[in-house]
Amino acid sequence: MLLSCFIEILKITVQMFLPHMNHMTLEQTLFSQMLPKTVKLFDNMMYELTNQARELSSQNLEIQATLRNILQTMVQVLGALTGCVQHVCATQESILLEHIHSLPSSVIHVVKSTFVHCKNSESVYSGCLHLVSDLLQALFKEAYTLQKQLMELLDMVCMDPLIDEKDDILNMVMVIHSLLDICSVISSMDHAFHANTWKFIIKQTLKHQSVLKNQLKHKDIITSLCEDILLSFHSCLQLAEQMTQLNAQDSADYRLFQKTLKLCRFFANSLLHYTKEFLPFLAESCCSLHQLYLQIYSKFPPSLYAAKISKEQQEEIAGAFLVTLDPLISQLLSFQPFVQGVLDSDLALPNELQFPQCLLLLMVMDKLPSKPEDVQALWCKECQTSGGTSRVSLLKAIFCSFEQCSGELSLPVYLQGIKSKGQAEVAITLYQHVCVHLCTFIASFHSSLFPEMDAALLNAVLSANMITSLLAMDAWCFLARYGSAELCAHHVTMVAHLIKSCPGECYQLTNLSILLRRLFFFMATPQQVEFIQKFPPKEAENLPLWQHISLQALPAELRVPAALEITRAGTMQCRRWLGSSRTVADLACLNTALSALLAVYNSASEAMDIGQQTAVMEVGSQLWAFLSTKLLTGQPYIQETIGLLLPLMGFFIQSLDPQLISQVVTLQNSLLKLEPLDYICLAVLDFVSSLGKFFISEAIQNKILPNLSSIFASLLAHRNWLLEQHTLEAFTQFAEGTNHDEIVPQCLSSEEIKNKVVAFLEKTGFIDETEPARVERVKQEKGIFWETIAKVAEVKWSSLQPFAKRARLECSLEEEYRATCQAAAEALEDLELLLHKSPAPDWLLPRLEGLQGRMEGLRCRLLQSKHAPSP
Repeated sequence: MLLSCFIEILKITVQMFLPHMNHMTLEQTLFSQMLPKTVKLFDNMMYELTNQARELSSQNLEIQATLRNILQTMVQVLGALTGCVQHVCATQESILLEHIHSLPSSVIHVVKSTFVHCKNSESVYSGCLHLVSDLLQALFKEAYTLQKQLMELLDMVCMDPLIDEKDDILNMVMVIHSLLDICSVISSMDHAFHANTWKFIIKQTLKHQSVLKNQLKHKDIITSLCEDILLSFHSCLQLAEQMTQLNAQDSADYRLFQKTLKLCRFFANSLLHYTKEFLPFLAESCCSLHQLYLQIYSKFPPSLYAAKISKEQQEEIAGAFLVTLDPLISQLLSFQPFVQGVLDSDLALPNELQFPQCLLLLMVMDKLPSKPEDVQALWCKECQTSGGTSRVSLLKAIFCSFEQCSGELSLPVYLQGIKSKGQAEVAITLYQHVCVHLCTFIASFHSSLFPEMDAALLNAVLSANMITSLLAMDAWCFLARYGSAELCAHHVTMVAHLIKSCPGECYQLTNLSILLRRLFFFMATPQQVEFIQKFPPKEAENLPLWQHISLQALPAELRVPAALEITRAGTMQCRRWLGSSRTVADLACLNTALSALLAVYNSASEAMDIGQQTAVMEVGSQLWAFLSTKLLTGQPYIQETIGLLLPLMGFFIQSLDPQLISQVVTLQNSLLKLEPLDYICLAVLDFVSSLGKFFISEAIQNKILPNLSSIFASLLAHRNWLLEQHTLEAFTQFAEGTNHDEIVPQCLSSEEIKNKVVAFLEKTGFIDETEPARVERVKQEKGIFWETIAKVAEVKWSSLQPFAKRARLECSLEEEYRATCQAAAEALEDLELLLHKSPAPDWLLPRLEGLQGRMEGLRCRLLQSKHAPSP
């Protein structure tokens, strides 16, 4: 009864008295008195409605009537409030919030409460929703009308930036953020209404920007916008994927897809507009903006984690929605907090976001050349802040991100190519994409930032990841071609000094030697002359350099004398070792000499006369006479000498003494039983494949052929897939060239090996893997490889922590040792299982070599601690 009376009074007040009241005193005389009671009444009805809805059923007519009466009353309350808002709009051209400040807050409260109830109606009313659905629809419609009318009223609000009305400012901020809450409620209920509410929020923040900018919770607005963008984008992808599966283009799904895509574009443009106007206040929102970009591109082709959608839908989404991300990134380029977030040295991203991060960095890199020098420096210089956080340079971040994209590189994924005049656009691999954009950036690099570029390229060249090192080398070679002859010569000289300063064999030396070899081809002839004068090949101390240089890079007038000098210096070094005490300590010099001689024969054998060839053969024969299986067993590192001597002697296979060949083959067979390193096996293959065209006399056949068949049988049964491939190629070359056909079946020692050779010759036996299956496999391998490497690295790092003092190990500490070793063993077992399943990625070998070095360091430390005197 009291409820009905209040509703009647409310309706009479709005219809009969409100039109005759002074609008300047509405707040004091009416709104402040009536609206709080109305809100309280509405909340009580909502509470009663929610509680009694649990008992609703088609048989319980009393509860059904009660609930319908409450809903009808609530509709009337909303109608009365709509009348209040309409009256204010109709009687005033501009409105001051202080005259009506109770009205917006009250309206928003009941509207939000109504939308929440409607959204949860299925769970609130369980299976009896149909009994009240007509009134719920009326309630929603009335709330919709009320909010729409309120937004018209608020659009008429006037806020003078010259007058500091703090209460009005806070009230408007409250209204905007309350509408933001409503957006989160209605996002899945009515897309058009949701978009219109956002449109109003953005409009009001821009309209009153000067007075609201310091009070708005910008982070909440940006976060909500990003969430709505992702929500609509995911809906768009789901529809596109569904259409691709059903192969339906002219369906209702396609129209819905277009509407959802339009919604995506609207939200993105709203974010773009808001970011542009309030950028100085968005420091705390940079993480959300960064994640938005990564999340979007992680779900869009060609990401491994993308939805399977047609090419047509990809182009539609890219043309209507993704294009808006480009100007967004442009706006953020000069904003230091965004730079810090993207280049954070402690940034840890999951596997699915590594590829999008790489794309983002490339986009930034493409935009920087058109930006001022200070913006370029912001991205290209490393920085350590006072707070302890640091950021890496853009180039370093690109190489690090690129390294994490092992799955995308091995698949590989393809990206949009660069159009050239007169040619159609062709899709290119991720490696090509990064390389092209990196070289383009280098060509426009500001001269003041050259030190940062040199440091980044050198660090990447020295990376343990082979594909990263190769990318840096490609970029460096472009720089050598693009730059001046003097710059190229400077870089070659710098790399040469770095090689000479390396203390011993390591992957960094290998990478530098490859870079030197490649850069040398780009040197102009005058600079090559200067290099020869600076590092004369006739001096033994320079052989460590010349062993890595291809003499094909030199013109004929320089190549012939350089080959002559290297050969003389190399043979002299070998004779010096043979004439000395032949200590292991001097083996490094011998191996360098052999490597230099091998480089000459690989790149300039035509420059060698008979006398020089004879000298090399004599030295090689003397070295073979020194080698024996017993020596190899006792000194495994002499195997490197074998690895160099075998291909060198292979050049003279037709001129070698048959007895020496017999000795070499016998030694090779014995060496393989010691399970040498892979590069030794490859050297063995290189030598035995050259025997295919060598006629073996009957006098030594019984010594050579059994060993030869044993060598091929052993290597054909090898489980290393790379070595297996080289063995099949070498065996095929030998079988096609040899006159001793009887040896071929002797090499095929089992049915498995026979089938393997037949499959190789017929090019069959390949695994028929579908594209989705291949993508899924690559994703799994990527995750397992990085998890395993991280686990092993973590174990090694924890093992390297210094001890407080050398004391008796407690039981708990001993258990920690056992657990740590067990974890390392399990990680290595996981890695071994993966190697049996599929080929390893390129980066795995150098990473394992690095771990092997750390293990050797642990072993040395353990030995030292054992032999150290007790305290």
